[in-house]
Amino acid sequence: MRRISSSTELDALYGPPVASSLSKVADHMTPLYRRWVEAARFCVVCTAGPNGTHGTPRGDIDPVVRVADPKTLHLPDWKGNNRLDALRDLIEDPRIAFIFMIPGTKTTVRVNGTAFITDDADLRASFEKKGKQPATVIVTEICEVYTQCAKALMRSGLWDGAPVPDGLPTVGDILADMTNGEVGGSDYDTHYEERAQPRMW
Repeated sequence: MRRISSSTELDALYGPPVASSLSKVADHMTPLYRRWVEAARFCVVCTAGPNGTHGTPRGDIDPVVRVADPKTLHLPDWKGNNRLDALRDLIEDPRIAFIFMIPGTKTTVRVNGTAFITDDADLRASFEKKGKQPATVIVTEICEVYTQCAKALMRSGLWDGAPVPDGLPTVGDILADMTNGEVGGSDYDTHYEERAQPRMW
């Protein structure tokens, strides 16, 4: 299979960028971009490091990130499965990217920047929920902010309310398959949300 190995080849296949795809890029959080991001309770965080690349979903009952100022985002890192893939990446490589999504809108907003991790006590305390604080906070310096073309969500019908496809494997199914039945199964799926509630924050 032929590999495309140069930007020149890509340009020949796709043509020049649509003008609006460049004019909408800001180097800081403009008032309208800020309104959009502060309404988002879900995002995907992307990082890269010596162990590979990682994309991880992040969500919250409040805005998923705090816009500290036009150039800075704060993302509280609530304890999860403790793999810490994205955090380990950031220690080695500060590059970070976000895709913010809001159910019902086909718009997405992307933020690219560089980040570091802090366990600053006052900052962690400012995110306290139900008596719990995030273990750390990811502090991101914004390099680019821009909206993403809606065609991907239009093609996928992501918010169209389609039923879950028949036979779709569950997390319990996947865990059972990967551990020869030692972990997972239907009981894992049935009671997961109940087990997770005390550990949401």
